[in-house]
Amino acid sequence: MHFIELLPTAWVWVVIVLVMLSSCELGYQLGYLGFRNKEEGDGSSSLGPMVGGLLGMLGFVLAFSFSMAAGQHQTRKENVLLEANVIGTAYLRTDLLPEAAAGEVRDLLRRYVETRLRAAEDKVVFGEEMEAIQRSSVVIHEALWHQVVSVAKQESSPTVALMVQATNELIDMHEQRATGSYYNRIPTSVWIALLVICALTMMTLGTQVGMTGRRRLSAVVPLSLAFSLLVTLIVDLDRPQRGLIQVDQHAMYNLYEGMGGDLEALISTQ
Repeated sequence: MHFIELLPTAWVWVVIVLVMLSSCELGYQLGYLGFRNKEEGDGSSSLGPMVGGLLGMLGFVLAFSFSMAAGQHQTRKENVLLEANVIGTAYLRTDLLPEAAAGEVRDLLRRYVETRLRAAEDKVVFGEEMEAIQRSSVVIHEALWHQVVSVAKQESSPTVALMVQATNELIDMHEQRATGSYYNRIPTSVWIALLVICALTMMTLGTQVGMTGRRRLSAVVPLSLAFSLLVTLIVDLDRPQRGLIQVDQHAMYNLYEGMGGDLEALISTQ
């Protein structure tokens, strides 16, 4: 669904509104054609149960999609706090290393937090630029691991082992957060089903309205706007770094400031 990712949130809402109104208009034209050709009876009443069933199905899919997106958004928020705690623990355990190595590891950890914050504020969600962001974190992982392992080989002790453990947890946490941010998304099949059910529901509703011979824009337009707003909210929740609803990074900002980083300079460059 990369074409959705490329659209700003406001445009996503506009596109969905147009799709729903177009589907309704198509259904209206079909229903009105039937109204002009019918000789007796009210065919619109037979579509009532079908419209109700489709609206119920649409509501179910919307609730399912919203629950999925909200759960993933909550997981991303928790991962930010977990990563801040893991990096903070590693930073504190640098006191267990020899002073020469400790200073180098602290600088690497500070650079790593800065890289993670820049990645979190970046609006790129896929493609080569995202891969470049991930590679910059991996480069620091390798440097950190090299420093810690070098000390462990020279001085095997329980205190150094704690630092090795903290570094390993930091690397694992990066993969966990990257997976939650970039890959744990609503599946494409769910998006397709949601859009198809939206279009079919509005088409059937338009057919029912058309068979009465009168437009009911006062009811159809608000319904389309409301459903489009719900779908747009789900799209926004499913975007980890774009849109109106974003994952709060205050835990990482506080950590960076506690490490002695220049927070104002970092924010000004983002």
